[in-house]
Amino acid sequence: MDNSNAKGLLFLVSAPSGAGKSSLVHDLITKDPNVHLSISYTTREVRPGEQDGVDYHFISQEDFEERKKNHEFLEWAFVHGNYYGTSRLWIEQELAAGYDVMLEIDWQGAFQVKKIFPDVISTFILPPSIEALKQRLVHAPQFDYVIINNDFNQASCELQSIIRAARLRYECQARREQALFASLGVPA
Repeated sequence: MDNSNAKGLLFLVSAPSGAGKSSLVHDLITKDPNVHLSISYTTREVRPGEQDGVDYHFISQEDFEERKKNHEFLEWAFVHGNYYGTSRLWIEQELAAGYDVMLEIDWQGAFQVKKIFPDVISTFILPPSIEALKQRLVHAPQFDYVIINNDFNQASCELQSIIRAARLRYECQARREQALFASLGVPA
């Protein structure tokens, strides 16, 4: 990928627990190496099988609070006695380098991100159960796309389609292909 003129796209996926969000995101990351997954910071203890820098960046509460004070987080939350946050600095560097970035966050974090990055391409994953849909559908209208995960392979294809379509938007193509657009006399 020639990143010289490209600015990456910011994607976010949110879902209620049990909707298959993590599985879909990890499937996408393995199929599309141009999408980089943002790894959140947390103050909670490492659980068996987790790796620092892979599952989370595990840091002390003091370190988290210092980073928060320095506005290093795009969004953060205090959940069940622990802090969780998304690195604003890392995301800005990745986007500037031309890489697409995927955020896997809860709906509250998604709203915080949308305020800072209004162009974020957001997707809400819903579980197939009618009862679960009734309880959780209230947040879905705030997102650009909705995937109903009643068939994993279909949902995976749909998420990949969203990524591909976003990359083909006029403004993205114009940034990536500035020379071509200029030679054709088309505004970039």
